[in-house]
Amino acid sequence: MPLDTLELQTPEAPRASLIVLHGLGADGHDFEPVCQALDLRALGGLRFVLPHAPVIPVTINGGYPMRAWYDIRNGALDQREDAAGLRQSQAAVEALIAREVERGIPASRIVLMGFSQGCAMTLLTGLRHPQRLAGLVGLSGYLPLLDTTAAEHSAANADVPIFLAHGRQDQVVPIARAQAARAELERLGYAPQWQDYAMGHEVHPEEIQALQDWLLKVLG
Repeated sequence: MPLDTLELQTPEAPRASLIVLHGLGADGHDFEPVCQALDLRALGGLRFVLPHAPVIPVTINGGYPMRAWYDIRNGALDQREDAAGLRQSQAAVEALIAREVERGIPASRIVLMGFSQGCAMTLLTGLRHPQRLAGLVGLSGYLPLLDTTAAEHSAANADVPIFLAHGRQDQVVPIARAQAARAELERLGYAPQWQDYAMGHEVHPEEIQALQDWLLKVLG
């Protein structure tokens, strides 16, 4: 089923789109304030697409249903990964990209962005997408299915710009997981912009400013 989405759009006809994927247990409204805080008026028309993840049983939530892009079976995150759930949500995110293209936004003007689980989905999907994207933004997350990335990453996005940011006191996704993602991306020839902050599993005002500057550069 297509994902339900929240959309924010500037008065001008959009010339670029940001697809923003929320974290575990949240929904599309979670990053609405961050999108509103970004001053991207210099880019002209812009559309933010904030999808709601499906409601599924989540193992670390006692098996009770909640919004999630995939199941989390172990607190270590990289153990017993839900590959089928990851792939299913990858297809759903691919469908969102395709819809933006159908609405007149070239793939090269689409940024995929996500927080925590949404970051995992951004990297999983964006690195494998067959059309060149404008950029990938991974906040407080990690690279899932890390061992398959080298074989599956797309030539079209072999040098896609990547923005990674993480909290040094993150107790949900330890910064070591983000650093491992950064190292693997660099090993594959990517040059991610890395930011870390004195924060936990959250978004920092300085992070929003750095992200804004990066978006102005990759979409300018």
